[in-house]
Amino acid sequence: MTEGTVKATFDIYRYDPGHDRAPRYQRYTLDLAPHTPVLTALLKIRAEIDPSLALRYSCRSAICGSCAMQVNSKSRLACETQIGPELARDGRIVIEPMRNQSVLRDLVVEQEPFWRNYDKVQPHLILDPRHPMPEGSENPMTPEEVERFRETPRCIACAACFSACPAVEADPAFPGPMALAKLYRFVVDPRDQGHQDRLARIQTEGLWLCLRCHLCTEACPKDVRPSERIRDLKEMAVAVQGGTEHGSKHAIGFKDNIRDRGLLNEMKLVRQTSGVVGVLEQLPQGMRIVRKRPELIRKPHRIEGMDEVEKIYEALDRPEEKP
Repeated sequence: MTEGTVKATFDIYRYDPGHDRAPRYQRYTLDLAPHTPVLTALLKIRAEIDPSLALRYSCRSAICGSCAMQVNSKSRLACETQIGPELARDGRIVIEPMRNQSVLRDLVVEQEPFWRNYDKVQPHLILDPRHPMPEGSENPMTPEEVERFRETPRCIACAACFSACPAVEADPAFPGPMALAKLYRFVVDPRDQGHQDRLARIQTEGLWLCLRCHLCTEACPKDVRPSERIRDLKEMAVAVQGGTEHGSKHAIGFKDNIRDRGLLNEMKLVRQTSGVVGVLEQLPQGMRIVRKRPELIRKPHRIEGMDEVEKIYEALDRPEEKP
């Protein structure tokens, strides 16, 4: 080991579905400078030790998003992740393919589901054929209108958020954080004429399956903050057509519950979310819960300090004052 380098141990996921019975981890050890990017180390392994290692990469500058993978269980770009901090924290570097996408070979995954969900949100302007844009002319926007895009134009479609998302893992109907962030970008575009249809459709096509864990925002290498844009989409969808299915009805009921007394009335919330039929369907389970927690059937009292609760709601009702 030369001066200024560290001994770096890499445990790399290896799997070729066409030849291997099961995945395995192969260990490689290199002497590298602490500031070496993980991608540089992988390319060194492939060039000098094992040319059979398969990975995907392109620009090596955190622009194309091709080298997204799991580094010590975190979805991130290999080209901008330095080995020094990883070794200092974990003592070794475990490299695995992204989650929620089937493995083609080693670190290369099949991204068809990711791109299919992206295509479903119609990531382009929808214009009204009755009012076409004049050919050859510009359609300028004000700085305030551009600001509404927030951070969404930064997205490089690396799929790190898709890999980190437990909702994608739990339910294939969830479009994924990137697709919804892109949807938000077109919903707020003043040139788009399809925003109401977009919001109406997404209500029943997975919007409310988001678990609000914010892991997508943590994984995003470009600070797009998809979880915040999903929150905004929910608010806009409810403003356009109210509660249309369980997710939106639950959110509206929860908000009204707290505003009324400052405490959650769980029995009332079930009725607001699922209706009378839903209450009857859940009655056996509800009776079992009440036997264990009889206090749930008591009508919640209004808490002290409801004036402070109301101030919070009044601030939320004034979107122009939100930071």
